Amino acid sequence: MLEVFIAFLKLGLTSFGGPVAHLGYFRTEFVERRGWLDDRSYTDLVALCQFLPGPASSQVGMALGMKRAGWPGALAAWVGFTLPSAMALTVFAFGVTHWLALAQSGVVHGLKVVAVAVVAQAVMGMARSLCPDRLRAGVAIAAAMLVLLVPGAWAQIAVMALGALIGRFALRLPQGTALAQDSFGIGTRAGAVLLALFAGLLLASFVVADATQSPLLALAARFYQAGSLVFGGGHVVLPLLQSAVVPAFLSNDVFLAGYGAAQAVPGPLFTFAAYLGAALPASLQVWGGWGSALLMLFAIFLPAFLLVIGALPFWQSLRTRPGVQRGMAGVNAAVVGVLLAALYDPVWTSAIHAPADFALAVFAFGLLVFARWSPVWVVLIAAAWGFTAGF
Repeated sequence: MLEVFIAFLKLGLTSFGGPVAHLGYFRTEFVERRGWLDDRSYTDLVALCQFLPGPASSQVGMALGMKRAGWPGALAAWVGFTLPSAMALTVFAFGVTHWLALAQSGVVHGLKVVAVAVVAQAVMGMARSLCPDRLRAGVAIAAAMLVLLVPGAWAQIAVMALGALIGRFALRLPQGTALAQDSFGIGTRAGAVLLALFAGLLLASFVVADATQSPLLALAARFYQAGSLVFGGGHVVLPLLQSAVVPAFLSNDVFLAGYGAAQAVPGPLFTFAAYLGAALPASLQVWGGWGSALLMLFAIFLPAFLLVIGALPFWQSLRTRPGVQRGMAGVNAAVVGVLLAALYDPVWTSAIHAPADFALAVFAFGLLVFARWSPVWVVLIAAAWGFTAGF
């Protein structure tokens, strides 16, 4: 458990660039460096979390922690990855007018640029192992094109479904590719209970949101709904959160200030919920804002935990069947295409604005791929470069 916590705390302190970059950091740390699982198992796990609503990178982290150290490991992974950004955004909520320039600082821009190198490394490594033939390479390229031409979370789900169909009926895997079932330490009965609990809480949240006399409890129910019903990651959840808190509890200016700060911290964007909880009016705050921040954070992440841990035993059983293996091979190729598209938008488009940006991205890529430096040191170098160069 301590090993899991320390590993994810390090990532929670350094993983800038959004969920796509997080998946690249995870792959480098847990597939290449630590060898907790192989590339194929990792990408299968990514595919599962892409199909589920909620924060995909956090769900991948919970599953990795579960695999390594059971239930305590799943909790340790979530706490380690979430704690740094949640604390930073909570503190920011207490002094929002003083730190507004943080999101536009040169340090943060340098960290966005290094995310380009991290995602590029992930695309290259995953393509090498998951697209070894023309059919799967074609699926990856087509998936990237479709996602770029038809943006939105549903397009990503559609291309993975098409990849599954192509893989299932057109792909021929060589003999000897039987896939051993990974152990995540949870049985199907426990998984079914968690999935039923998720569905029951979701239904109850609609009743609580309308019937309770407690504004704080009603708001927590709305946050649970947001975490349950949103595909496509943190940015997609923002409209739901905005409708929940603006203008009833917060002004739009305060909401947008927090959103800007959320871009400047590492870790999952869903920790924006902690900012909103801490920024609530004093009459609704618990423990000086820290308690309400924790409540909103728990409410928005709880469905992600119930869904991914509950789905794992069924997913692990299905993925060992030959037909499912072929379908998953097609999905894996499509995931590479989705990651390739994300390398351009939003990772490249939000970071590369000048030749100096591209130079830093190339330098970071060289350190990661050829010098094989730890991503932590590369991130620190990029932050220092951004600060001294005055991006």
